[in-house]
Amino acid sequence: MSAVHEKLDEAARPRQRRKEARPAELAEAALALFVEKGFAATRLEDVAARAGVGKGTVYLYFESKEALFKAAIEAAMTPAVEAAEALAERGQQSAAARLREFVRGWWQMVAHTSVGGLPKLLIAESGNFPDIVRWHYETIIRRAMRALGRIIEGGIASGEFRQVPVDFATRIVFSPMFSIIVWTRAFGDTMCDLPEPERFLDEALDLLINGLRGDRQCT
Repeated sequence: MSAVHEKLDEAARPRQRRKEARPAELAEAALALFVEKGFAATRLEDVAARAGVGKGTVYLYFESKEALFKAAIEAAMTPAVEAAEALAERGQQSAAARLREFVRGWWQMVAHTSVGGLPKLLIAESGNFPDIVRWHYETIIRRAMRALGRIIEGGIASGEFRQVPVDFATRIVFSPMFSIIVWTRAFGDTMCDLPEPERFLDEALDLLINGLRGDRQCT
């Protein structure tokens, strides 16, 4: 390869890397705007402007706003769901320890990122865009709940937890995770008695884990 061709190739690489990274950049910009403005109020030109590209660039990668929304959710939440699934298969830890890691890992993901605004957004948009909310539940939430259910099932199988309906127990563990983020995002400083989230989740976990152990805690 000639020196000229080498220089041209080197100059092309940053542009190629930029092009490959663009869908992720658009998804990140879109998620932030969806959370800030809502799904209906967010325009694709707003997403393009936030990402620093022209509106036409968005259509090169996403055929519609719905497709962009789904891509943004998957990009933001799939790593956390995959981590939860890996945690469910980690047999060397107690089920209680894995439950704590599951909840704390979830909070770390949502506490200071746009992901934390999703529950409030989905509640607000559920009446107008039920298909999108249903997709999120089926694709993301149920997958995470199945992983959590496997942790609880493992605790029952090992004798660490008492026999409980796993589906109900899974939803009960999810409830404080959901409520604290809705309280925080929806009410914020206006809820003067809002508990500190990490403390709230730790207390909720203690109650839930002790309830799952039942009489076995005393043996």
